[in-house]
Amino acid sequence: MVVRLEFSRRYSMAHRLLGDPTSKCRTPHGHDEVVTVRLKPARPLDLGGSNMAASFELAKGRWHRWIDGQVDHAFQVNAADPLIGHFREHEPDLVKRLMVFEGDPTTEALAVAFLLKLQAFLAADGGVFTAERVAIQETPTNRVVLCAADWEADGGGWAPGAWARRADPSLNDLLPPEHWGQP
Repeated sequence: MVVRLEFSRRYSMAHRLLGDPTSKCRTPHGHDEVVTVRLKPARPLDLGGSNMAASFELAKGRWHRWIDGQVDHAFQVNAADPLIGHFREHEPDLVKRLMVFEGDPTTEALAVAFLLKLQAFLAADGGVFTAERVAIQETPTNRVVLCAADWEADGGGWAPGAWARRADPSLNDLLPPEHWGQP
């Protein structure tokens, strides 16, 4: 028997999109979002014993610390956004709070970033679980769902930056590791 684990986390964020110059999303703005992830245990349940594949703490601990400590109130920006230069020059302490994407930081791109980061965390935690799906509720009426199997079937090659594939607390590749902080 395979039982999947699913859990959610709410966070606030800001972003702006540069790709459509007529869009109102070109203006920096924010959302309160909810990310829900579904994990599949890599081994069967220990029925009659612990009755679980692993503890919820192992399954969600690092992920929730990263969402709460790094993602919450981060500013999601395109790597080509001139605001990055502003932060580097005038507010360098906030550069670590920029979640930087190759291309616009849409909710679809965020779903990819979340899936890749979650996969890196799970692998670093011993591979007890695999990421099956990530869903992001951007507004009460908009939701993006990315299934790992679909992502992998399409090649899974794009990433918002190398940071998304690392099991560390980083949100960008602008700073050396000593500036990433702890999730």
